[in-house]
Amino acid sequence: MKKKILCVKNKQSGLVFILVSMVIILLVGIIVWYNAPIKLMDLDHNEVMEIVVFNGNSGNTTHIKDDEQIQHIIDNLNDIKVKRSKLSAGYSGYSFKVTIYLADGSEAGDWNNFIINSDYSIRKDPFFYSVIKGKIDYNYIKNIVE
Repeated sequence: MKKKILCVKNKQSGLVFILVSMVIILLVGIIVWYNAPIKLMDLDHNEVMEIVVFNGNSGNTTHIKDDEQIQHIIDNLNDIKVKRSKLSAGYSGYSFKVTIYLADGSEAGDWNNFIINSDYSIRKDPFFYSVIKGKIDYNYIKNIVE
């Protein structure tokens, strides 16, 4: 009888060990994913037809079609790396909502429809992102849209 009880305890201990190990691996994976640097975008400015910026401060929309302005903005954003900083749920209001349209009229994938709040802060729901490499040329965009 003692052998049977000991065998059951060993099996339970083994299951608990496996379960705890899986939880630890999952938590480490989430932490690595959350803190991993992300390249903001990788677009060729020649493929961009238009950048639409909605100014959340004034309510005005600006359609940027000038090739030099598009090149400056896209080249700047291509050099940016970000990391998740916190959840954006429950937050409202923003500076500039950016939508990028390609030459074929479609919206650019991945990092399209994101919000620029400052030189170092972006919101793409469900997260805020902090710039860890480069600097968003916030004032350049601000000068165009105001």
